[in-house]
Amino acid sequence: MSNSPPRDPARFGPSTRLVHAGRDPSAQHGFVNTPIYRGSTVLFPTYDDLKHRRGRFDYGTSGTPTTESLTTAWSELAGAAGTVLTPSGLAALTVALMAVVSAGDHLLVSDSAYRPTRIFCDGVLKRFGVEVEYYDPLVGAGIGALLRDTTKAVLVEAPGSQSFEMQDVPAISEVVHARGAAVIMDNTWATPLLFPPHARGVDIAVEAGTKYLSGGSDLLLGLTSANAQYWPALHRTFEHFAMCPGPEDVFLALRGLRTMALRLREHGAQGLAMARWLQARPEVARVLHPALPEDPGHALWKRDFSGASGLFGVILNPAPERAVAALLDGLELFGMGFSWGGFESLVIPFDCRTYRTATTWAPEGPGLRFHIGLEDISDLQADLDAGFARLRAAM
Repeated sequence: MSNSPPRDPARFGPSTRLVHAGRDPSAQHGFVNTPIYRGSTVLFPTYDDLKHRRGRFDYGTSGTPTTESLTTAWSELAGAAGTVLTPSGLAALTVALMAVVSAGDHLLVSDSAYRPTRIFCDGVLKRFGVEVEYYDPLVGAGIGALLRDTTKAVLVEAPGSQSFEMQDVPAISEVVHARGAAVIMDNTWATPLLFPPHARGVDIAVEAGTKYLSGGSDLLLGLTSANAQYWPALHRTFEHFAMCPGPEDVFLALRGLRTMALRLREHGAQGLAMARWLQARPEVARVLHPALPEDPGHALWKRDFSGASGLFGVILNPAPERAVAALLDGLELFGMGFSWGGFESLVIPFDCRTYRTATTWAPEGPGLRFHIGLEDISDLQADLDAGFARLRAAM
């Protein structure tokens, strides 16, 4: 094997590209991984070089060999013209939105969007004169009826991060593009491995690398990629904000990148197995998982996605809060935490009724969101079985 990267990576499959993308051992004295570059100051050899900022890098906020390794790899994986890195997934979303909208613009946001995204839209964007309107995530091509002359972008998320509705992203993109607006997508649930956003019509795609890219619940990172049309605006906005992640986090993300396909495949299989098991539980009214044939969004998922991740929701039959607390408080293997995508299983209660504005969320009972980790399925099932026994005892 040569120490140089493959000359034509597009001819390889996604797992092969994950292993090789963004690294060049020949430029690192033969070492496999790009090392951690820490630094703010970049020195120039001559006055003329300094004057014209001539060089591969000019200041720490504009990138280092470490960050370039990850952005190059991610752009290749996502099919993007370029990628910028931020300190968190939410920061990645804010950069994406600020790259497109200005005062006086109209922004459409899926009613199923990640709640911190809503908080940013209803707070910062509205304060700066952007009109934010929420829409039914099931609208599909009907989004055209909501578009205005001032609409600059539509923010989609598929599936929704708590309620798991599927959106027809290609249909929405076709209508939105015909009106000259942009499609921005939170693609964290699937990553580009399971849903290639730019090939499906998305202009700017956002991923929380905190989740599956990391895989270890030990870093915060965001990635925002854009197609050729929107890359200049995204890159310019990123430079204005200079929201840079730390070099150690970028290095950890690069390490996670190499094994992401294997981990995501296992998370998907484990999650689907647990979803089917939960479907059969008498305490469960329904399971929210687009890979299940019974799910209302299954046809869209099957058409547009190549797999599922380990995150899904469950609606319990009616139960008092004390019973749900009894279920959760005694769990041994499921942690209660707001993240997901790591090696460990997690569960949190959720209730979309507190913030939905364009649609009505009327579940049969309490909602639980599960992230299924890499533990033995039989152990996870036994842990939940004991939890359900506690729930029944507290009814």
